[in-house]
Amino acid sequence: MMLRLPKIMLLTAFAFLCFEGQAPTTPVKTSDETTLRVMPNKAFKRGEILKYRVHYGWIDAGEAIIQVTDENKQIDGRSTFHVIGLGYSKGSFDWFFKVRDKYESYIDEEAILPWKFIRTVNEGGYTINQDYKFNQYKNTVEANGTNFNTPDNVQDMISSFYYARNLDFSKAKKGDIFTITSFVDKETFDLKIKFVGRETIKTDLGKIKCIKFHPVVQKGRIFKSEDDLNVWISDDNNHIPIKADAKILVGAISMDLLQYVNTVSPLVFEK
Repeated sequence: MMLRLPKIMLLTAFAFLCFEGQAPTTPVKTSDETTLRVMPNKAFKRGEILKYRVHYGWIDAGEAIIQVTDENKQIDGRSTFHVIGLGYSKGSFDWFFKVRDKYESYIDEEAILPWKFIRTVNEGGYTINQDYKFNQYKNTVEANGTNFNTPDNVQDMISSFYYARNLDFSKAKKGDIFTITSFVDKETFDLKIKFVGRETIKTDLGKIKCIKFHPVVQKGRIFKSEDDLNVWISDDNNHIPIKADAKILVGAISMDLLQYVNTVSPLVFEK
């Protein structure tokens, strides 16, 4: 069960915001397959750093950091954002279950689509090494030497998060379910999210206005019910994940925003 902890929380942190079809974009493909969509980005910028604290029950189990570096690497003549996500255990938890995870994505600056995804995982001695190269023109992914066909505008685990942060949630209604397609663990994965509503939550940083979601999960294996995973994002232009909690069969997991640096807009606090 402990092997599932980092993946659950990273999927929560990087992918719960993935709403399809609500962002203004230009046409995606042309007949010569040389044009990608243009998606305005008002939610994040280079230099942004988000740091989270992860609890397993009452144990301070670890931290997760996701940052947009200052790098502007050109891939096939396209400017990219280089995003790095790190997850690691700490304290007493680190003694009996060491976690050292690193995720990287090179995301097209104009289309907010991935070109390259790298995942290096070591969780209690269990290792994963993934190197994915996306061809957004031909709808293919080369994953560790094997080619896969993908749908239009497929995301990876990290790019889906940054894509979704630019979407307009103002018209979402309670109970609405949205889906995004991502390529995860050598297969196309549809993530479904249920909109719950808006509420103000107390955090160590202060009271923050948030939007609440239920990522739809499979009950019985890890979770007791479909609504046992909850996520709150800031109700502002940043759409930063503020808090996530999950009730699983052997306890509870929570993740809270600990620190944020260089956001596009100030977080909205309430007195």
